Amino acid sequence: MYDFITIGSATQDVFIQSDVASIVTVSQMAKKSEFMSFPYGAKTEIADFSKNLGGGAVNTATNLANLGMKTSTIIKLGNDELNNIIKLKLAKSGIDIMNIIDSAKYLTGFSIILVSFQGDRTVLAHRGANAHVQESEINFEAIKKARWVYVSPLSGESNKVLDKIANFCQENSINLALNAGTTALKKGAKYFSKILTTAQIVVMNKDEASLVTKIQVRPDTKEEKFSSKEIHPDIVEMLKCLKGGCEAMVVITDGKHGSYCYDGSKIYVCPTYPATVVSTLGAGDAFASTFCASIDKFNKDIVKALKYGTINSASVCEHFGAQEGFLTFDEIEEKLKASKDFEVKVIDV
Repeated sequence: MYDFITIGSATQDVFIQSDVASIVTVSQMAKKSEFMSFPYGAKTEIADFSKNLGGGAVNTATNLANLGMKTSTIIKLGNDELNNIIKLKLAKSGIDIMNIIDSAKYLTGFSIILVSFQGDRTVLAHRGANAHVQESEINFEAIKKARWVYVSPLSGESNKVLDKIANFCQENSINLALNAGTTALKKGAKYFSKILTTAQIVVMNKDEASLVTKIQVRPDTKEEKFSSKEIHPDIVEMLKCLKGGCEAMVVITDGKHGSYCYDGSKIYVCPTYPATVVSTLGAGDAFASTFCASIDKFNKDIVKALKYGTINSASVCEHFGAQEGFLTFDEIEEKLKASKDFEVKVIDV
């Protein structure tokens, strides 16, 4: 029996930090965009360099195992030297590797992460085997043995298995946590709403929520009921749109502005936790998987789950690597006890 099975991607992440990268801001009437830039045609010195394992399913499985959850993962690895490296690392972390899919045709996923002096990052990703998971390759009998299935973003052809997994979980009374990627979200609200009806928890960032709901967060919008210190009215509409009539807890993360959860009657607003940011890569995976594990462990206590997820995410931000800085439940609790002012605001809607 598993507490969690994660499904999604596995990659070799190469981190490159350069302090000479410029952050260029481009403003439009409806939105503002930022770009990381380097001198064109020049040779640029790098400040730091490292290699780590990554990918949504690997990051979340490693975090869940560190939190004491009995965990397995369903990922697809290529016919290359990374295959055994990833399996050995996962097994060493206490993760069951028996459900991993091997590919004879594709290479293992690979990413180059450009880290700016601000700690944010731009990712150059080659999906490789991650984009080619087939329904026939998934061990559904293993999924039957899980209390939770955590689906991280599925890319390319792999996204076709999302509705199959969601329906299987619903038919077999398995809890489903969904952190959908842009491939699924681009299919539109009609497609995604069907998936939402099968999930217990749905987590996405603000940009992803905007993509599926078609709601933009306008910088000049104000409303008395929801002041800027609480929650933007456009995010309220996003949460309501995503929630619809489904049973899922809907969570939207908003970077330095914190996170929000809507359970159908209340919106929970959680600020960020103080951290010296080295890299934000993996912070979203740490938050989402810790939130899910906390909901399971603490009898659906949303306030506690938001706090735990935020603290663990902040710890990851203080390290150079998507799987560095994971905390145990006891370590998170110690940080929480020392942070009396760290509170979640609850708003009736």
